[in-house]
Amino acid sequence: MTTAPAAVHTVRLDVTDDGAALTFTADGKPIATYTYRPTDPQYESPRPFFHPLTTLGGDDVTISRPWDHVWHKGLSWALPNVGSHNFWGGATYTRATEYANLDNNGAMAHTAFTGIEHSGAGITASESLTWTSQDGDPVIAEDRRFNVQLLADGGAGDETGGAYAILFETRMDNISGAEIRIGSPTTEGRHNAGYGGLFWRGPRSFTGGEFRNQEGAGTDEFMGTRSPWIAFTGKHDVSCRSSTVAFVEDGSNPGAPNQWFARSSMFACLGSAPFFSAEVPLRAGEPLTYRYAVVIADGGVDQGRAAALAAAAQTALGNWA
Repeated sequence: MTTAPAAVHTVRLDVTDDGAALTFTADGKPIATYTYRPTDPQYESPRPFFHPLTTLGGDDVTISRPWDHVWHKGLSWALPNVGSHNFWGGATYTRATEYANLDNNGAMAHTAFTGIEHSGAGITASESLTWTSQDGDPVIAEDRRFNVQLLADGGAGDETGGAYAILFETRMDNISGAEIRIGSPTTEGRHNAGYGGLFWRGPRSFTGGEFRNQEGAGTDEFMGTRSPWIAFTGKHDVSCRSSTVAFVEDGSNPGAPNQWFARSSMFACLGSAPFFSAEVPLRAGEPLTYRYAVVIADGGVDQGRAAALAAAAQTALGNWA
């Protein structure tokens, strides 16, 4: 007597739009919410953001508006030193003032979704945005795309739900009428403060978690390092389960492999930082494009699983036209 193989369950991805946010679901359970019409104060540099982000197994891996840095918003594209403007939120660091409130907090305003497409490789949303100064003057026109798709995860054990990726692409055009130099507090003289890019803030319980790249594992010594990918694993309160968030950079990005802003001991955060140590000019008619994959995975990772997830995400980026 032979036994028929068990049917393979295919997870169904879907998306809904309530007029202010897109919510992506896996088999009907929310895994990612993208707020594109935020209601944040100007001081927090209002911009679209992903929050909450949840593993396929149901664990939250973001926080938004934490008391220590209310301008941290889950996962978002945020830049603190864009010429004289701040599109990160909070005080601005400059050589002349150090950290100071300069009344220069801009906003990234959603203009329209130019498409939301379902395919075998997940769901892709295409969006146009206009960045304006605190006074309302146009600074940058952005074309943004992001894709949510499941990832092959051969390293997932019985206690994990697997992994998915958010692919992210931004194309920034200067519409200010003058050259803009994009930098960071570090390019303004503050040591190891090169934040600015695609930035993730993790749950409080992730404090003290572990970073890993192709060279090995550690904690705060990963600040400012360069690598094609970097992963962070933290633990949840109550369930005591682990989750992993990994960033993968597209090799076509200007300056790749760029530095990472990586912090574990103060609080868990990780971000791409292509303007960490050197300013990059943004000139009219010469747009800048950056592409990344962010992996959200149930469970911890050893070196093999981390590398496999990064490779799967890199392949997804390469196949995402």
